[in-house]
Amino acid sequence: MRSYWFNKLSFIFGHRLRHNRVLLCFLSVVAIVAVLSSLSSSSNESNSFAAPRLPDAYTNYRKLKEQAVVDYFDLRFLTTGTNTRQTELPFCGKESETFVPCYNVSANLLAGFKDGEEFDRHCELLRVVERCLVRPPKDYKIPLRWPAGRDVIWSGNVKITKDEFLSSGSMTKRMMLLEENQIAFHNDDGLMFDSVKDYARQLAEMIGLGSDSDFLQAGVQTVLDIGCGFGSFAAHLNSIKLMSVCIAAYEMTGSQVQLALERGLPAMIGNFISKQLPYPSLSFDMVHCAQCGIEWDGKDGMFILEVDRVLKPGGYFVLTSPMVKTQGGLLAMKKGNMLTPVEDFTQRICWSLLDQQDETIIWQKTVDPKCYASRKQGLPLCRDDHDRQTYYLPLVKCISGTNNKRWTPIHNRSNRSRLTAEELEVHGKYSSSYGLAHLFASCSFTDPSNSTGVEPGEFYEDRDTWKSALRNYWSLLTPLIFSDHPKRPGDEDPLPPYNMVRNVIDMNAHYGGLNAALLDGKKSAWVMNVVPVGTRNTLPLILDQGFAGVLHDWCEPFPTYPRTYDMIHANELLSHLSSEKCSMMDLFSEMDRILRPEGWVILSDNVGAIEMARTHATQMRWEARVIDPQNGSDQRLLVCQKQFLRK
Repeated sequence: MRSYWFNKLSFIFGHRLRHNRVLLCFLSVVAIVAVLSSLSSSSNESNSFAAPRLPDAYTNYRKLKEQAVVDYFDLRFLTTGTNTRQTELPFCGKESETFVPCYNVSANLLAGFKDGEEFDRHCELLRVVERCLVRPPKDYKIPLRWPAGRDVIWSGNVKITKDEFLSSGSMTKRMMLLEENQIAFHNDDGLMFDSVKDYARQLAEMIGLGSDSDFLQAGVQTVLDIGCGFGSFAAHLNSIKLMSVCIAAYEMTGSQVQLALERGLPAMIGNFISKQLPYPSLSFDMVHCAQCGIEWDGKDGMFILEVDRVLKPGGYFVLTSPMVKTQGGLLAMKKGNMLTPVEDFTQRICWSLLDQQDETIIWQKTVDPKCYASRKQGLPLCRDDHDRQTYYLPLVKCISGTNNKRWTPIHNRSNRSRLTAEELEVHGKYSSSYGLAHLFASCSFTDPSNSTGVEPGEFYEDRDTWKSALRNYWSLLTPLIFSDHPKRPGDEDPLPPYNMVRNVIDMNAHYGGLNAALLDGKKSAWVMNVVPVGTRNTLPLILDQGFAGVLHDWCEPFPTYPRTYDMIHANELLSHLSSEKCSMMDLFSEMDRILRPEGWVILSDNVGAIEMARTHATQMRWEARVIDPQNGSDQRLLVCQKQFLRK
């Protein structure tokens, strides 16, 4: 029996063809020719550094019809009596409800990792296991709609016990109220002692600002929050239009990252142990650590150097810890005539101490790259090629980014959503062979040999195209995720704005155009922009726009907990990965793991890739529909919804 949305799509895109033997034979020939031709064309595509094509700007979107080859597959099952359920993946056991691959302490110890590295991410040790679908916990409920879901979550959706909650004493956990089946966060309670508002205002004053609302004017747009508790500080930054990304170590229970994500806040698993974070140099305006548990004087100062690497010039490092306040402690300014290790390192890497109040201390990174050469006993500078691409490389004891063209003080940058031509120029020219010409017929492409930066016309044309694509996506999904979505049994009537999509992962983000379109369209959603390893590294451009983003190898699992995202989007990713020898089945099972029940998947690619994806979607038990823009191109759209399958 078809669900409501599937019937709705059938109505929108036309009635299905009646199946008879003559028609089936005809369709069989059409299908075989179409699939073989698409596979042939995909094998002759440009190398893996080609940028993805954008979805066509569809017209008369609600009147689109499926291509005949799609109906062929359904007719084949009808006539042969094939049971598609035989190909569906089985369900995992209860022990996998919060399973995150690549984090296995016992296996890491057996492999010889120690000194904390056993808690790090080691996908190279990931064994081939039986593929299965991770089911939600028994008491799992669909999250509340935004923005209510940011401040109230279902306690059954996260793995935290009452004892863990009661034993916690951190600032953010003190602001939680554990109720019958919910956890409530009262971030804006100005009467509460040590509220997040008071804390943010204190940080602003220490920097020299009037209030936290002045952060943007001071150039602070993006914040890396290390060990973010349960996201109260990030939620407040979100309310004042800052992008805060939480990173914290993997935890079996009581996970900071899982709970922050459940609130719809940007977060991912990340460790300060042995490897660099998957961000390029000069990525964030502020790095924040409030009781994050990191020994900053460890590893000969390499943890501090990693903070310096990801900080933009003029950026701030905020450290809140009881050790700051303790007389003679780790961060005391003087201990006799001897400098403490942390103070010594901050001076050697040209950081300035701005202020120290109570348990909080703030440093500012220099804006002058020449400062490093003038310091006595200074640390060496990293090689220029060190900044090209960073994907879990070992920590290094050198200073990064000093020769990077993106070395621009944070207070000298323009509005993040409107980069200037000069700011675009530093990001390197993208070849016009990337397959965009058919979409941008009126756009003049510059010979890459005559230019060193992204062409402004190309960049903003890309944005306009994504605005159109997003309108088409929303037009398709509106009947399904907004007010006329069928009410689930036992649910109350939905409250405004009826929007169930609040966090999106764009698996092949390119320029970050989808993220920009969501902002321009005033959609209440944030995007984790992923730049696949092996493609042109556009992550610096994405981060310079004030977006969240990360490098990732999609042949490996993504460092996040199950049921993280409301929507997964990928444009031209499948055809790229076909040359990377990745397992498509593993990729789709990973997509299912990180997608919330009743979440959405939108894939755009060529016919061969989409038909392959449709088969895998069936194995994931997703409801799937292929859409043909009918513009003569070989591009197709696959729209899927993950079912809420209870135990």
